[in-house]
Amino acid sequence: MGKLPHPLAGKMLLGFVFAVQAPASLGQSDDLGALALVQAEQLLRSRNREVQAARRALEAAQANTLSAGARPNPTLSLGVAAINPSVGLGAGPLRDKILDSSIRIDQIIERGDRRELRVANARSLEAASAEDFSDTFRQQRLALRAAYYDLLLAQDKVDIARDTTSLFEGSLRAAELRLKAGDIARADVARLRVDALRAQNDARAAEADRRRAQLALAYLIGAEAKASDIRAADPWPSPAGLEAAGVADELIERRPDVRAAKNRVEAAQKARDLARGLRTRDVTVGAQFDHYPINPSYALGSGAGNGNTYGVFVSIPLFARYFYEGEIQRSEVDYNAALEALDKVRAQARSDLSRTLSDLQAAAERLRRYDESLLVEAKRAVDSVEFAYKNGAIGVMDLLDARRTQRAIQIDSATARNDYSKALAAWEAGTRRFGSEEQ
Repeated sequence: MGKLPHPLAGKMLLGFVFAVQAPASLGQSDDLGALALVQAEQLLRSRNREVQAARRALEAAQANTLSAGARPNPTLSLGVAAINPSVGLGAGPLRDKILDSSIRIDQIIERGDRRELRVANARSLEAASAEDFSDTFRQQRLALRAAYYDLLLAQDKVDIARDTTSLFEGSLRAAELRLKAGDIARADVARLRVDALRAQNDARAAEADRRRAQLALAYLIGAEAKASDIRAADPWPSPAGLEAAGVADELIERRPDVRAAKNRVEAAQKARDLARGLRTRDVTVGAQFDHYPINPSYALGSGAGNGNTYGVFVSIPLFARYFYEGEIQRSEVDYNAALEALDKVRAQARSDLSRTLSDLQAAAERLRRYDESLLVEAKRAVDSVEFAYKNGAIGVMDLLDARRTQRAIQIDSATARNDYSKALAAWEAGTRRFGSEEQ
């Protein structure tokens, strides 16, 4: 049997785990009204419930590793025998009582490198738990970014709705003045009033969407009591050029969920070796000391006295009826299942990365189209219509159509920016480990 894996690799792997345990209190001084993404991620590290549960699972795996390295404890046995109720125990101190006393120590000696295999199995499972922790943190950080960008989108919708409401209210006031002067028909004023009321409804709906986004983000950072105070302060991520690279095997192999599955394959292999090692018989060795004072009734002469004896014992189990066939077969099944799970995780990782890359490319192209043409053309069109309406060249219906179109394009542009930001976060989460590489 070779040497056990060096624990330094496990310590380096767990460095990230303990790095995310930095305390982040949520007190009166925390300004959630201008919440930056970095601040939200710090609260995620210490207050997210899923991350805390994954940390407890890792701590349990560390305790299992400690247990696996323990050697069997010796067994101490104490006993008395040859107690004759007719004669009694006799006079004198306890050592001179008429009874046999014995003290025995037994120690199991494990063979077949069983302890080393247990430790190797536990260390592999501990490494898998560390990767599970990393993957949980990665997923929760991705969920945090998605919730943060959803809140940014909701805030933009509120701003757009308020601007639209203010614009319609101003137009309505101007139209009512023109109506008094006889420059506009009453039907046109009614149409403006209807759109102004519709804009108010849209603004109220946008407020409700923002409230839902605040609650979703608050849960992830453990700040439900202050959800209504949360406001995302960071700007949208700037669109960046994408390298023309596909999904490489290297990207898949370094994902924490794939690494966790590989560690579980190693653990299953060690467990299989451990099950096979059950056929190597453990040996129990023991030493016993017996003290028996001779009963005076049985003494034959003056040479009679106390007697002390010593004994050494060896116990070896006999595999007469069962040879651990069930344990060995189960370990083979678990090993094959671990291999299949690894293949499944790799396939899911490849599919996830391919889909994420496709979503990111599509979202980037869509966002560029809004930034470079749609928003510019919509602004130019509505400015022309506003000018024409003020000079009496067009009717109110043309003005309302232009404003509705501009508002729809503004909301679609904000949605496209949100889609791109979340696709970028998903791609970054899938191609590099969040945590030790960043911030």
